[in-house]
Amino acid sequence: MKRANLLTKLQKTGIVSVVRANTSDKAVKIADAVITGGITGIELTYTVPNADQVINELVERYQDTPEVIIGAGTVLDATSARLAIISGANFIVSPTFDTNVAKMCNLYQIPYIPGVFTPTEAQAALQAGSEVVKLFPGSLATPKTISEFKGPFPYINVMPSGGVNADNISDWFAAGAFVVGAGNSLVAPAQQNNFAGVTANAQAFMSKYHEIMSLA
Repeated sequence: MKRANLLTKLQKTGIVSVVRANTSDKAVKIADAVITGGITGIELTYTVPNADQVINELVERYQDTPEVIIGAGTVLDATSARLAIISGANFIVSPTFDTNVAKMCNLYQIPYIPGVFTPTEAQAALQAGSEVVKLFPGSLATPKTISEFKGPFPYINVMPSGGVNADNISDWFAAGAFVVGAGNSLVAPAQQNNFAGVTANAQAFMSKYHEIMSLA
């Protein structure tokens, strides 16, 4: 039940913020800014220095805010997955599918969301137990890709990531997205240390998301 509960919690966020930064401190500030803006799903990438420590810090910081869910992104191997999980990550995201990462996540009953772009990759991920796949890079696909995947795999859950913005998330959800991942279009102001700008972007994303859900 642990994994099912985490997947439900992840889906309820609607939007997962992909957090990348060149320092640990900046990554925390970005995550804080995003959460302040109302987005409660955080994918802290393993390109962040000391990513496992940052994950642990965020998990502890928001342990009394139950709607916040912290996961690890850009996880390329089972060792990194295990470190992230031990640090408190509640989901693991990869740009590609890796069998050993899938096995590690299954062992700990943690959702594994691997990147896929073809039906063959999607099938491999599903066979390994992934309940959600990451359509990546989303900027090279279209919302129609989700409906095409649901032809041969009617029960597949898809998280598009890359190329998702406040203007097109309605198209992704209309196509059947389980949740969406947003990166640069959301956190770009952080490049100039404009964390208030990140919060404003998060608020705009969530405003659009709530509008979509009210019409569903």
